[in-house]
Amino acid sequence: MSQPSPASLPPPAPRPAKPPAAAGAPSRLAWLDLLRGIAALFVVFDHLSYYVLQHVRAEVYNWFDAGNYGVFVFFIISGYIVPASLERKGSVRTFWVSRLFRLYPLYLLAVGIAVALYFAHFGGLRGEGTDPEASVLSQLLMMSNVLGGQNLPNVVWSLSYEMIFYLLITALFIARVHKRSSSYALGFAVAAVAIGGLLPQAYFIHNLATPRLIALMADLAVLAGLAFAVVLRGMSRLVGAAAAAVVAITLLAFNGGWIWPWEALSILALMFTGTMFYRAEQGQYPWPRAIAIGVGVFALTITAGLWHSRAWGMSAHAELLWDRRWVSAFALAGLTFGAGLAFRHVRWPRALTWLGLISYSVYLLHPLVIESYHHFTWTRHHHPFWLQVLLAAAFLAVVIAVSSVTYLLVERPMQNVGRRVGWWLDARFGPDRVPDHVPASAEPALAGSSGPASD
Repeated sequence: MSQPSPASLPPPAPRPAKPPAAAGAPSRLAWLDLLRGIAALFVVFDHLSYYVLQHVRAEVYNWFDAGNYGVFVFFIISGYIVPASLERKGSVRTFWVSRLFRLYPLYLLAVGIAVALYFAHFGGLRGEGTDPEASVLSQLLMMSNVLGGQNLPNVVWSLSYEMIFYLLITALFIARVHKRSSSYALGFAVAAVAIGGLLPQAYFIHNLATPRLIALMADLAVLAGLAFAVVLRGMSRLVGAAAAAVVAITLLAFNGGWIWPWEALSILALMFTGTMFYRAEQGQYPWPRAIAIGVGVFALTITAGLWHSRAWGMSAHAELLWDRRWVSAFALAGLTFGAGLAFRHVRWPRALTWLGLISYSVYLLHPLVIESYHHFTWTRHHHPFWLQVLLAAAFLAVVIAVSSVTYLLVERPMQNVGRRVGWWLDARFGPDRVPDHVPASAEPALAGSSGPASD
């Protein structure tokens, strides 16, 4: 049945101002917060266990990669909730305003702290200080891992693929082909197997131009495309969104950083699988088919890793260990998300979901706490196991405390500012609804954040 034309719709009712404290409480999807908290803990363990609990790490990593598992869970959650947020808003402008205020304040704070630690001789800039101009250009759009940057802090590599996903779903949304999530999931999974091992890594930087020039050209192209998509109407906005998405996918395929092209394609397959599960949960897609395609996507992405990693020339023992970790991380990430979906109607205690609320802070800031922790000579000495457990618990307590503060003082206030800016823009310039995309009032409100950087 065709949608009513925008001209025939009644004008939107004025939005009442919401106090900041009321923005998220009743509308949270607690099961997503629970999953994000679990994912954040595994990523923290991955990085902290280089310094304490090394014997535990050695045993765990014989079978399982905790860091990969954590980011895989994050990517599936982002795929589940970010397109839902865009569709619920029905507005490209509002979506990107919310992205700006959701991502950048804490990101800039984390980069600022990293620079401050460098000048205080508590940490390093991972080589970024040698060419500050190129560093700024590569970090500007949070796409450092595909623009020759060194990921400052080191965990921001994953934000590159979050941003590529946002650009891609924006173009699909404007083109009105965004609901073909299963096709996109399978397409990227098949591409990971078929061509993921053939695509070159960092080809542009190694063969065409300097990192500074590549980053400058990519930044200008993406920003111009986004400006067209947000400001203009009709075919012009589609051209702009498509151009930005094409640049992003091209960078992913030909200019990736320390992860391989087949890994990047597998990440996009995971994210669109999350979107497919959202559509099934909303009744837009049959569950049996969604589950079958999800299993197929996971099988293909696991196959991509097992096949293409053979080109690294690892020893038989190293290859066996890597295979175990790749398969178990992927499989357990899928099972974790499936368990979350199965128990999505359970009321989880606030104490368990709080870690999910602050997970973006935990994700970005814990490497900086580790930098400070590692600075002191005494932390490099071998400690008995009981003391290592106490040190790990103390570290986690510090990270949670710091992240709670940054969530309350930076993240949540800036998210509320982003909402108010979006309302003001609607009042000043009129609603920015893409034709034929009228948000369904029956959809649950998906406020807050879900992946390390998504809402």
